[in-house]
Amino acid sequence: MNQRNIFSELKRRNVYKVAVAYAVVAWLVIQVTATIVPALHLPDGLTTGIVVVVLIGFPIALVIAWAFEMTPEGLKRTEDVLPDQHLPQWSRRKFVAFIVVVAIIATALLVYQFFKPKLVSPSSAEEPLPVKPVLQKSIAVLPFENLSDDKSAAYFADGIQDEILTKLASVADLKVISRTSTEKYKSKPEDLKTVSQQLGVAHVLEGTVQKAGEQVRVNVQLIDARADSHLWAKTYDRNISDVFAVESEIAQETADTLQAKLSPAEATTLATAPTRDSAAYDLFLKGEYESRQAQSNLLPQSFDQASAWYEQAIAIDPNFALAIARLVQNKILRHWFVEYLSDTELVDLRKTAEHALAIAPNLAEAHVALGAFYYFGHRDYDHALAEFDRAIQLQPNNAQALEYSGYVHRRQGKWASSLEELRKAVEQDPRNALLAASFGSTYTHLRMWNEGEHAARHSIGIDPHEVTAMRVLLLCLQNGSGDIDGAQRALATFPPDSKLISNSIFGSVAGVTGERAYAFMIARKFDQALKVWDPPANSEADQRRRASARVAIRFLSGDGAAADTEAGSARPLLEERLRDRPTEVLTMTELSWIYLALHRNSDAVKVSRRGAELVTPDKDALVGDYNLTGLAEIEAQTGDTADAVAILKQLLSIPAGDSVSIARLKIDPVWDPIRNDPGFQKLLVLPELVGPPP
Repeated sequence: MNQRNIFSELKRRNVYKVAVAYAVVAWLVIQVTATIVPALHLPDGLTTGIVVVVLIGFPIALVIAWAFEMTPEGLKRTEDVLPDQHLPQWSRRKFVAFIVVVAIIATALLVYQFFKPKLVSPSSAEEPLPVKPVLQKSIAVLPFENLSDDKSAAYFADGIQDEILTKLASVADLKVISRTSTEKYKSKPEDLKTVSQQLGVAHVLEGTVQKAGEQVRVNVQLIDARADSHLWAKTYDRNISDVFAVESEIAQETADTLQAKLSPAEATTLATAPTRDSAAYDLFLKGEYESRQAQSNLLPQSFDQASAWYEQAIAIDPNFALAIARLVQNKILRHWFVEYLSDTELVDLRKTAEHALAIAPNLAEAHVALGAFYYFGHRDYDHALAEFDRAIQLQPNNAQALEYSGYVHRRQGKWASSLEELRKAVEQDPRNALLAASFGSTYTHLRMWNEGEHAARHSIGIDPHEVTAMRVLLLCLQNGSGDIDGAQRALATFPPDSKLISNSIFGSVAGVTGERAYAFMIARKFDQALKVWDPPANSEADQRRRASARVAIRFLSGDGAAADTEAGSARPLLEERLRDRPTEVLTMTELSWIYLALHRNSDAVKVSRRGAELVTPDKDALVGDYNLTGLAEIEAQTGDTADAVAILKQLLSIPAGDSVSIARLKIDPVWDPIRNDPGFQKLLVLPELVGPPP
């Protein structure tokens, strides 16, 4: 067959048109996929898979067009068709029209993807996680590798890295990335340029530690991460008692190499050791290691073990101010996230914090610890801010003090200040999953759902087990657009061992059940919500939480008999707790649902109102709205519809997106008893506050 005959045969068999049509339709398929996959939060690999299939299908389509013919009698193999047999040809006009229509659709999808960021509201166009400029005088101290034969000595390598980082953090002329972010990397990452971009730094310090008996070898190297070139490397062979001098020397040489200007106070900090007792220091480092584990897993035994190590270190060196400060912070975080301390215990803890400052008035960590006590222990925001400000003066790169300041301003209702401080904290601690999640939580209160979802997904990308991020993502989907199915898909990707519950969130029924169970309740899957609380309780606090959660789930599912039975068993536990802790709002919230199940409606309203009056939005803008929401929920169940509607109207006018939004009101089963009330229906067309109040 000559060349002319080949081209004629290709034309006769419509191979040309199949090629053109396939290419245009394939383009449309790819554009549709690129639009739908992110919108439905499907795996990114799905887009790649479809592109591969489309590419593989192209030659197959051409082969089929050549090998088979469409005849008036149907599809036949080419060899069965006579050469002079007439084959149906596509109308030129119809073919061109088909191509044009498909091309227009594909082009429209492409334009939508390109301009989509410009079509959203101004608030959602804002990037929630800031892009970090790379400064010349910036550094990240990466995790030091443990080369000791004893692999359990990893805490010692971590401690040396942390102390060097802490010393550098006191230098105002440097940008130093927080340990929370650097610990996400290997000791010697292969791609330092990527590390530089992710952390926003020009330099990294790498190191190894080898401990054998009383001898320690420390190898360090300072690297220009952008060029992946070594600036210097040194080895220190010392007795363990000289490890403090090694840390100071490394910090000093690093600062000199980066040409950082040191004030006399900063130079003193670089040369000062936290303790001179190596045994106390070793115990302290064990406490630091365990405390980091506790802040990740929020398990009471981890907090308790950390406190035990700190206390042993302090017993050896009673003037070890840093260990005392860390002990205070560890205990106050346990109080906040696990179980509340008694008033007497809080008084003792404050004395401990003040003792640390009496020993070392210029220790930044001691000011952070006292500030955390004021914040978490008594909601004393003014004193907390004063301590955090002083910590930042003493240690300009203290991301935690900046982060806590953002949290305090959030509770004071100073939302713009909170966002700015949290944004700066993210710059100093860009791989801190909890910080990113808390940043997202701030957006959910402001009903800035796109920003909140972005921050939550960023946080989960860093740490798939980050509880706050999972909770924020669910709220953005449910409260933002009422996307129940999307929330259920997200929930299915979360690790199954977390109830998504915390002591720091209370007031509303979702705070009683936890967000995992309540996501099922919003989807009307009450049996699955109950399964979240199937595992037995391991402590008295867990027993109270489990009992009240199950009662609330059963009550809202309409299973009044079962709710009544479980409530009868739980009531003595909660009433006893409230007698011991008469101002504990969490217990009041739990007890209000117990009373509802027992048909003690007036008692339910009474105890819920008491909690709402103790912590109002004026006193705490973050959780005060939860308490008001909780009161409205109880009133909706007991028939006080007018007051419930009035509260909801108020909450729509303030930053309370975590618990109340128009989309959430439409789907939340807790509002079923008043759903058809005219006043409630009017709420669904009201404007709701979005963004920081003017």
